[in-house]
Amino acid sequence: MSTARVAHSVGHTAARRGRLAKLPLPRKTLQHDPKTRLPIPHVNVILQDTHQSRVSDHYYTTIRDNLMYMSYIHDATPRKPPRQIRLAYNPDDPYVKNRHNPPVGVPQWTRQPLPPVTPENVLELDRIQLHCFLRESITSRSNLLGPIMAFRALSGDSFQAGGRRTSEGVQIVRGKKQVQGWVRRGIPVGVKVDLKGPKMYDFLGTLVDFVLPRLREFPGLVLPAQSSLLTSPSAASGVISFGLEPMAMGLFPQIEFNLDAYPKSYGFHIHFITSARGEGAQNRAAALLSGFQVPFVRA
Repeated sequence: MSTARVAHSVGHTAARRGRLAKLPLPRKTLQHDPKTRLPIPHVNVILQDTHQSRVSDHYYTTIRDNLMYMSYIHDATPRKPPRQIRLAYNPDDPYVKNRHNPPVGVPQWTRQPLPPVTPENVLELDRIQLHCFLRESITSRSNLLGPIMAFRALSGDSFQAGGRRTSEGVQIVRGKKQVQGWVRRGIPVGVKVDLKGPKMYDFLGTLVDFVLPRLREFPGLVLPAQSSLLTSPSAASGVISFGLEPMAMGLFPQIEFNLDAYPKSYGFHIHFITSARGEGAQNRAAALLSGFQVPFVRA
């Protein structure tokens, strides 16, 4: 038998087997999440960290020890317990048992001294919140698509991304109060996103290395004057906030390489929320951020 005839016979047999073979069963269509409208995979996908954060290592190896050394105060004797403030109502009165019973006078949390510094409660950065208010969204909520796209690119986070149940992603900010002729309660007025963990440190590194040095006429974050009260709500909250102009959004590498994909640049606020809370907590928060090379200037 010739070689050509053998090859033809083998090919015919293979083709016949291919026709008789069972076709693969059709795969079931993926279900979609009713809230996000995204497909739900068949398996539980959990994403872990792909690299070690340089800024996070800098905090745990250098800044943490320096902060403890700078803020440590040795108490020769035990501290006196805080003075008990009289409550507004008598707690023994059965008629006010379930009523809100705040202390008399102004809120006292601003006057509470900071706790003693120990290795367990060294000041740290809890989260970074990005917030953008867009006035055009009051007339049409579709104007929020641009800030949502930009914040997703900056944070790299979405709702429960990578199997993380605590990940909230970009959230819509709605009006809480009725402002006559301007804002109605419940309408979308802006977007926000909370950054935690490695993504928080990555955003902070990008902000310090790529954005702040390229800003024109930027002396640093303005702190209150030296003579300002340490018991004001802003000074005792341990939160440092500042705003960036729309031009600054285009300086982020996540936005700069694809700037034409966004309708325009948007200004937004950045809130650094720390674990400090009490009298003079803002000064300690500024010391923490200065360790990350964030510039400051006194008013």
